[in-house]
Amino acid sequence: MIRDKKRNRKLGWALFLVYLALLVYFAIFAESFGRVSAERDYVYNLELFKEIRRFYHYRQQLGMKAFLLNVVGNVAAFIPCGFFLPIVSRRSRRWYNAVLLCFGLSLGVEVVQLVFKVGSFDVDDLLLNTGGGVIGYVSYRMIQRIRIRRKMHAKKTA
Repeated sequence: MIRDKKRNRKLGWALFLVYLALLVYFAIFAESFGRVSAERDYVYNLELFKEIRRFYHYRQQLGMKAFLLNVVGNVAAFIPCGFFLPIVSRRSRRWYNAVLLCFGLSLGVEVVQLVFKVGSFDVDDLLLNTGGGVIGYVSYRMIQRIRIRRKMHAKKTA
């Protein structure tokens, strides 16, 4: 039983590190997402919901792909963070620690984008990323409850 927990934690760490590498690549280096530092004025957004409203309002002109990539993509990008944190860290099994760590990681990504002038610093991204982390954490908790119920049911039938 203890070996399974160690194995699961090691697998969780491996998957979490792969996730972090992919997150850094897509958030900072991916040219297809406009992450190349160019000689232009850097754009940032400090007004909550400004970019979400803009993408929604102009979704016909920008295309649904751009809208989904910005809004849904930012949420989806942090679902694995909220899911893997409780696996790799016992402290993150408390919801508030997981949410704070997801927010901190998102803030770190946004600050790196600001400093290196790739992508754009956007408070809306902080909100969407943290929301994705919450969804990931809730998914983890639901799976844990299902596993516990199955174990208890198996013990009753045995």
